[in-house]
Amino acid sequence: MEELMKEIKQFNEERDWDKFHSPENLAKSISIEAGELLECFQWDSENYNKDEVCEELADVFTYCIQMAMKLGVNPEEIILKKLEKTKKKYPVEKAKGVSTKYNKL
Repeated sequence: MEELMKEIKQFNEERDWDKFHSPENLAKSISIEAGELLECFQWDSENYNKDEVCEELADVFTYCIQMAMKLGVNPEEIILKKLEKTKKKYPVEKAKGVSTKYNKL
């Protein structure tokens, strides 16, 4: 993850783009790219173009990593912390094999 973050940072520094990457702008970009990812499945959820999906997914990941860097947080740490919280909301014995929201389990 550190090497990836370094590459993204260097890419943005070379282009002097960091000045555009406020947390608000990054949040907007994440949402926009997530919409483009969803668009890959808009009319046919079974016959999608995997290369296009991967490109849009990479865009979402890149903006998410940039947001973490801008906020000064470690992506791995915040994901693992959230996963622990989610495990408590969705204990295996109640949530296994169902998609019910945690407050209705």
